Amino acid sequence: MLLFNPLSSPPTPLSLSQKTYYSTSLSSLKKHPSFFTLTNFPKQKNNPTRRERFIAQAKGDDSADGPDRLISAICYFYPFFDGIQYGKYVITQFTPIQVLMQPLFPAIKVFKSFPLNGFLVFLTLYFVVVRNPKFSRYVRFNTMQAIVLDVLLIFPDLLERTFNPRDGLGLDLVMSLDSTVFLFLLVCLIYGSSSCLFGQLPRLPIVAEAADRQVL
Repeated sequence: MLLFNPLSSPPTPLSLSQKTYYSTSLSSLKKHPSFFTLTNFPKQKNNPTRRERFIAQAKGDDSADGPDRLISAICYFYPFFDGIQYGKYVITQFTPIQVLMQPLFPAIKVFKSFPLNGFLVFLTLYFVVVRNPKFSRYVRFNTMQAIVLDVLLIFPDLLERTFNPRDGLGLDLVMSLDSTVFLFLLVCLIYGSSSCLFGQLPRLPIVAEAADRQVL
C-alpha cells in the first residue's frame, strides 16, 4: 500500500508534448484537405451589361415610373375637353353620364373660357413634350396619341359646318355623328388614362400608328 508523504517532493506530473500532439493532428488533417482548406467563393462583381440591360428595360416603351404615368394619363383629357361639345345630346339625355361629367365641369369651363386655349395646349404638348428628348418615349407616345386624336376632330367639325340641318333626317344624322364622336372620346379617355395609371401602354385605334411615326 502506497502512502503519500506531504514532506516529500511532489511527483513530477506527466506532461504531454504539445508540439507532438498538434503536429500529429495537423498531419492527420493534411490527409483530408477538405477539412483543412477553406473554399474560396468568387466575389460578386457588378455586371455592367446586366445593369445596363435593367436600365434599358426600365426606360423601355412598356414601362414607366409614377410621374410618367401621371403625365401620360392627364394628356388624354386634352382631346376630350376640346371635343366636349359633341356630347351635348348624350349628356342631356342620359343622367349617368351627367353624373360622370359633373366633377370635370370646372376644368372644362376653364379650358373653354378662352378660344385659343386648345391651340396653346396643342403647341405646348407638341413642342415641349413630344419634341423634348428629356421625356421618356412612354410620355411622348401617349402625348402624341392625344394630339392626333384631337386633330381628327377637324373632320366632324367640317361636316357640321358644311351641313348644318335644322330638322328632319339631316338633324338626326348630325346627332348620331356627334354622339358617336363623344362616346369615342370618352372611351379613349377612360382606356388611355386608366392604362397609363396602371403602367400599361395604350394603343388607340386609328391614331396609334400615326403616333409611332412621329415619336422617334
